[in-house]
Amino acid sequence: MSDDHSGSQQISRSWLDRITQAFSDEPQNKEELLQIMREAENRNIIDPDSLSLIEGAMQVTDMQVREIMIPRAQMSVVKASQSPQEYMDELLESAHSRYPVIGESKDEVVGILLAKDLLGLALKNELNKSKVQDILRPVWFIPESKRLNQLLKEFKENRNHMAIVVDEYGGVAGLVTIEDVLEQIVGEIEDEHDFDEESLIKCTGHNQYVVKALTPVEEFNEYFTTKLDEEEFDTIGGLVIKQFGRLPKRGETVSFHGFDIKILNADSRQIRLIQVSRTA
Repeated sequence: MSDDHSGSQQISRSWLDRITQAFSDEPQNKEELLQIMREAENRNIIDPDSLSLIEGAMQVTDMQVREIMIPRAQMSVVKASQSPQEYMDELLESAHSRYPVIGESKDEVVGILLAKDLLGLALKNELNKSKVQDILRPVWFIPESKRLNQLLKEFKENRNHMAIVVDEYGGVAGLVTIEDVLEQIVGEIEDEHDFDEESLIKCTGHNQYVVKALTPVEEFNEYFTTKLDEEEFDTIGGLVIKQFGRLPKRGETVSFHGFDIKILNADSRQIRLIQVSRTA
């Protein structure tokens, strides 16, 4: 065996020993552990994908449901008073697998409808309002403050895939799915636009801003001295979706009320970040 090969093995063992030690003993802090993992990745002891998963899993422990939930204004819902024929086109267009079923308002969630359950009714020629009520799944309500690691554990234990998020007053604040949580682990935890945890609007240049879609319309109006409608939608994301008439994709643009809007971050269920530029 060559000296170079022997030296390489010793270095690898040294780093593996440090990693093993970090996991077997209680680390001094999380950043110290992450630093060891990043150095290990730099030395090709672990691959970048593994490091990304580890970082994602560790960051999830510090996150709360309110940070990733689909806000109330962007929820795709089915009204209990509707017949399947009335909402079938919308279900096919949105292509989600689960839908909250509501009563008079989004604060009254009476069940969860699985799209696949409709197929069985259709095949038996029983696709009507009464039969749909019979196949609704129970609703699981959780607080906005629940930690994502605990939520993921409960998702696995109770075999639910969707939870309705409620605020401190008991009103519906949004919804979250197991896919939303897993995306935080396997997807990009950090967006390309850095934000302070409490910041909703960030100036990135002359008359150009990056805005979280969850920003309340009231705060947007106060920041930009505008008078956008605060009654129809709670968040600026809801207003933007209305302008498109559908859920926009990343990179799409629209102009309204003196602003050019570009979608910076979005997925199949919601938009997260927009770029706002004044047109005048």
